[in-house]
Amino acid sequence: MENVKTKRGNCIKSAIKLFTIQIIVMVQHLLKLIWNKKKQNSLLLSEIFISFLVIFAVFTLMVYFYRNYKKPMGIDYENVWVVNYSNSFKTENKDSLNTFYEAFRQTIKSLPDVKELSFCSDNVPFSNNSWQNGFKHNGREIKSVNWFVAEDSYKDVLNIKLLDGRWFSRQDIVSKIKPVVINNSLKENVFGKENAVGKTLGDDDRKMKVIGVIEDVKIKGDYAIAGNAVYDRADSNSFSWFGKILVKVSPDADAAFEGKLYKAMANYMKNANIEIEHLTVKRKNANYFALVPMIVSLIVAGFLMVNVALGLFGILWYNINRRRGEIGLRRAVGASGKSVSTQLVTEALLLATLAIIAGSFFAVQFPLMNVFDLSSSVYFTALVWSIVFIYLLVLICSLYPGRQAAAIYPAVALHEE
Repeated sequence: MENVKTKRGNCIKSAIKLFTIQIIVMVQHLLKLIWNKKKQNSLLLSEIFISFLVIFAVFTLMVYFYRNYKKPMGIDYENVWVVNYSNSFKTENKDSLNTFYEAFRQTIKSLPDVKELSFCSDNVPFSNNSWQNGFKHNGREIKSVNWFVAEDSYKDVLNIKLLDGRWFSRQDIVSKIKPVVINNSLKENVFGKENAVGKTLGDDDRKMKVIGVIEDVKIKGDYAIAGNAVYDRADSNSFSWFGKILVKVSPDADAAFEGKLYKAMANYMKNANIEIEHLTVKRKNANYFALVPMIVSLIVAGFLMVNVALGLFGILWYNINRRRGEIGLRRAVGASGKSVSTQLVTEALLLATLAIIAGSFFAVQFPLMNVFDLSSSVYFTALVWSIVFIYLLVLICSLYPGRQAAAIYPAVALHEE
């Protein structure tokens, strides 16, 4: 019994070895054919090479956007309005300014459909405004940090999700070290897997104490990364430069209530320019703006792919007509139509392989050199999808010419020759 199993195993190994040798011989033969026609194939190789690089760029953008889209938004933007106003109350007295805006707050909160509101800095979610700064921490430069100034009610208006610690409260007024709340991206960037609550950020001249860590908020829309973020607590001087209010309203709030809100604000803040926006609308606009590069890239890539497909189809068709004598001779000596078709398709796939190898060399440089500061997995995922796409494109374009070659009758081809 063991001898039978051993013989069967040896037969299988021999068959695999023979098949592998046949494949190697066939590939070597086809590579010689491609090399002998290198002038004819150079244009096709160049087209596939350029197409591969363009497709790689498009897939990189698509993978990047898709991964960002799959991440949670971090806030509840439904039923949240943004009120833009100009500061019409001019005074240098801080107490008078605070009294004016606290009374204004109570006036707005007294409206039936208002649940909560918060004064904040201009960089509200999904807006074009951006406040970015950096700081040093243990001698390391932390760059491109989104900075926000918000009140204690800011978290409740947007339903921000706390991962650790707490949000601002009145007890932070007497804090010796400036309290801040950071997002999870900044926490992992600075502290890694360690607990960040209670630790300090910055160097001696600009120390900040972390009191809470929140979930990342995608302030630029569904397709943009959250980035690093620091939230400052608004103080008594903030009303002098604030110009935005986030208002959380009930789901029943409609255009009639929006007019009522506008009228209440206009009556209280004389000669002030007031504009009311909805975060749902601002989110759609931010998404459209983010998708523009991908849409343009898809259009360019689409035109290029059509040209490459037509060129590939035409070149293969032309090669068949030029090689009718060769194909007829192969058929006459016993080659089947399937083997002829397989040869032409395999030649096209080998050409694609050569172009992909050259294109992959350049594509791999992007993660190695950390171009555009994207994750390496984004580039490698896009590289795999690009390879699959090019192979499918070449395979589809070569199947019909291959079938036409298989249909050539040896007598007709040799007679024409």
